[in-house]
Amino acid sequence: MLRLSIALLLGMAVTTAVAQTKEPLLLRGVGSFHIGGRHVAISGKPVREVLIGGANQRLDPNGTYIVEQMYVQYLLPQVRKAKVPLLMWHGGGFTGVTYESTPDGREGWQTMFVRKGWDVYVSDAVERGRAGWAMPEIFEGEPVFLTIDAPWNGWRFGDPGSWDPDPAKRKPYPNSQFPLEAYDNLIKQIVPRWTTTNKAIMAAYNQLVEKVCPCVLLVHSQSGTFGYEAALANPDKVKALVIIEGTIRGNAEMASKLKNVPILVLYGDNVEKSRMFSEQRDNNIRMAAAAKEVGGSIEIVNLPEVGIKGNTHFMMMEKNNAEIADYIESWLKRRGLVE
Repeated sequence: MLRLSIALLLGMAVTTAVAQTKEPLLLRGVGSFHIGGRHVAISGKPVREVLIGGANQRLDPNGTYIVEQMYVQYLLPQVRKAKVPLLMWHGGGFTGVTYESTPDGREGWQTMFVRKGWDVYVSDAVERGRAGWAMPEIFEGEPVFLTIDAPWNGWRFGDPGSWDPDPAKRKPYPNSQFPLEAYDNLIKQIVPRWTTTNKAIMAAYNQLVEKVCPCVLLVHSQSGTFGYEAALANPDKVKALVIIEGTIRGNAEMASKLKNVPILVLYGDNVEKSRMFSEQRDNNIRMAAAAKEVGGSIEIVNLPEVGIKGNTHFMMMEKNNAEIADYIESWLKRRGLVE
């Protein structure tokens, strides 16, 4: 009865198009939890009157708070085929919504991989989404916000200067796989981020690895660095690392610690037209060479070179996201991580 109820609820949550083409999800479990965090005492702030529920109430902000926790949601398939769970980590300024569904309402990687038999854990990192915020005294510095044109210009939707407030006048790259009619829905996913919280984010990710793994990490953009550091801290627990256009920061000594952790790095189209992404890819190629020297494996794959074309920085949201998910799972199967 529990499995049937979960399947029905999940079926109602997807779009009509998906519901018509996909079998209901059969799960043996679904849930969420928070992990990480620390206690912080705040003092010296004035007591004030605040209008709450139509009445003034006395608010004393001084006291002890829990901050820097992370939110994690998990879906566990009824028939598990993968040998370890799959943890999906989002990029900067985003949340776990990255993997839940696409901006135009199609199925995302979260449930795609559940259907393939993976236990999937999707998180909202510290200071993002359901993880919650903290007082300005806790998160140092100012939060970073993005304008509506920032992803277009920075994440390879079109050439610099091709953005226009009028959607009809925008000039995307030819054969783009991103559902451009849903571009505004991508922007609605963006949340403020801080540039000073990396240590807290990494601490929570490491606790998640300790709790859930052995596992595979699938990381995007900013979390590429976090995924690599988590593997370095837990090389016995991270069985493989899949990086979607993220940076690997390290040296030969670090690479030697991960010689038994296979790493796949995927890139979409037009990387050479972006200084940021071309320099990132060049750095990752150098790290791949260092890994090879010590017997490790970092594979840098440019998707156009294997026949998968038209992708931006957000390949998990695009029209061919199922094809890319299949490519990732085939790579994981060759490493013996799926039945």
